[in-house]
Formats: sequence, structure tokens, C-alpha cells
Amino acid sequence: MKEPLFHIVKRDAVPWWQAWLVRIGAVVAAILACALVTVLLTGQNPVDVLLTMADGAAGTPRRLWALAQNTAILLCIALAVTPAFKMRFWNTGAEGQVLAGALSTAACMIFLTRFFTVENADGTVSAAGNVWLLYVIMIAAAILSGALWGVIPAFFKAKWNTNETLFTLMMNYVIIQIINYFAYQWSVPKGSGAIGIINLDSKIGWFAELFGQTYLINILIVVGLTVALAVYLRFSKHGYEIAVVGESENTARYIGINVKKVIIRTMILSGAICGIAGLLLVAGTDHTVSRETAGGRGFTAIMVSWMAKFDPLVMVLTSFLIVFLQKGAGEISTQLGLNKSFSDILTGIIILFIIGCEFFINYRILFNFGKKTSGKEVKTL
Repeated sequence: MKEPLFHIVKRDAVPWWQAWLVRIGAVVAAILACALVTVLLTGQNPVDVLLTMADGAAGTPRRLWALAQNTAILLCIALAVTPAFKMRFWNTGAEGQVLAGALSTAACMIFLTRFFTVENADGTVSAAGNVWLLYVIMIAAAILSGALWGVIPAFFKAKWNTNETLFTLMMNYVIIQIINYFAYQWSVPKGSGAIGIINLDSKIGWFAELFGQTYLINILIVVGLTVALAVYLRFSKHGYEIAVVGESENTARYIGINVKKVIIRTMILSGAICGIAGLLLVAGTDHTVSRETAGGRGFTAIMVSWMAKFDPLVMVLTSFLIVFLQKGAGEISTQLGLNKSFSDILTGIIILFIIGCEFFINYRILFNFGKKTSGKEVKTL
């Protein structure tokens, strides 16, 4: 009998440095592929294309801070999905959980601001002394909303073993339509369908600048969350339970872990962190809310978490890498006068290479050039 030309075999544990060499090689290959595609379609010099990509991502101080801000938001959402994914609960609803937190934050800024402002003699409005309470309410509302949007599918999973992938995905569409409804109700002018910048004059509810930097508070909050989650997953009892449930639910039950409670508790945590991401987007970045507020980060964050093997500290690097390459691809599209679709093509190439490299880290391809199953002539790639 003839064997197939090749077959796929699971690799043994690969040393961490070899795995990262493969990933670095994939990033280099992705950049070169983007340059090649750009050259073929536009006739530009490939060196100029690469320089344009680097300049677009970090060419000026403003772009550097924007890069750090976008990395922080993507990292925050990746942190949120990590406990659930480590438990093998496939939470595809991070996008909706972020939007739930963003909507609650915007509602607080719209309806509660008047209780925390004072009118000045010249008719302008400024923050009252108790404005800190508004921020406390905003934080609580965002966390509770995100947690609620996460715990609903978790409850159904724990109670009736529903499919969490489909359930959490459908929850995204529900919250998008809810935001569309309130965007119409709160729109300025009425009926325009867009809320616009909230509290543009008074800036009540906005995160203040820190050391002259608009996004620094966002970045510091995410840094704190990263360290806290790394410690939580590695050293806490719940972190241990998440790992055990992820390995085997039967084993978890055998040693006395209540799997249903772990599922619900983990998704409360996951949704709460997503709610914080929504808070950062509204109070710290956009100062408004729409169906595009999350910007697809909820799905990109899944790849960030998976590539980092659910390690919060490694996610810092993977988040930065993906945002850097996406920003660079966008700059190439802008500089060459192309539409957004070209930027999306380059981003897709980059993500394809990054995801594809994980295959070669975890598997190897065995080529068999012999004609019989007993043949010894096997070549390994």
C-alpha cells in the first residue's frame, strides 16, 4: 500500500525561543508580503513602502501615543477574553460586552452630568466639587453592564449546556441594535442618528489629561489590569479552578470544583473587564458611543489572547505587534491614495501570516517519498 505524500503530526513541546523565532519570522514575512503586494499593484519602491509603514505607526510623537492608546484598548479586551478562553468557554461576545459598558458610560455622561456641574457668572458650566462621584457611577455602570452581558450566556451554558459560541455572538447583534435605538433617541440634532461628542463644552465625564497626555490614564489603567490579571490567574484559587476546568471538566468535578459556578464567575469577570474597555473608549478616547465604538477589537482580541497562550504579560507584545502592523498598513493606503479596502487587504495578509505561524509551531509535516508503508525514506519539514 502506498502512503499519502505527506501527513501532519503534532510536535512535542517546542522551546520558547524557537517558537518566538518562528513568530518573528512570520512577522518579517508578513511585512515583506505586504510590500510585495503594494509594489505589484502600485509600482512603488518596496523600501519606500516599508518606511511608510513604519512612519504611519510611529513616525511622530502623536502617532506614538495613538499607537500606545490603541494597543492598550486591544490589550484590555484581550485580557477580558483570556479567563474564559483559558477555561475553554469560547466567548465570541467581547465586542458586545464592550459596547454594553460603552453605552452605560455614555448614558451616565448624558443624564447625570447636570447633577455634578455649577453655572458660572458668565453663563458657562464647570464641574462641581462632587464630580468625582460621577466617575464612580460611570465605572460601576460600565462594569455591571459588561458583566451582565457576559453572565447571560454563561448562565444558559451552566444551566442547559447551550452553545456559548453562538450565544455570545448573537448577543453582539442584540447590543448593536440597542445602541442604534438610543443613538436615534439621544441624537443631536434629533433624528440624525448620531449622538455626537458628549459634553463637548464642559468636558464633564471625560478623563483628564495626565502630564499633558490625553491617553495616559487609559494606558495606566490597562497596565494595572494586566499585572492584576496575571497575578490572579497564576496565584489565586479561582485562577487554579479556571485552569483545571479548561483541562477537563470531569477532573474538576472529581476534585470537588463546582464547574457551573466557575463558568458563571469567570464570565462575570470577563464581561466586567470588557465593560472597563467600553468605559475607556467613551470617557477616555471617543467621548461618544456608536455601533462602531468597539471597532472589531472584540474579535481581534481573540487572536491576541490565543497567540500569547493566554499569558497576560505576553499579550502586551502581541497587542503592540498587531496594532503596529495595522497602523502601518493604513498609512500605506493613505499615502498611496488608495481606499480603505487596500488597507484591509494588507491587514488580512498580516493576520494570515501571524495565525499561520502557529500551525508550524504546534505541528510538523512529514513527507513520505517511499511507495510502501514500511518505507524508511521520510523527510520532515
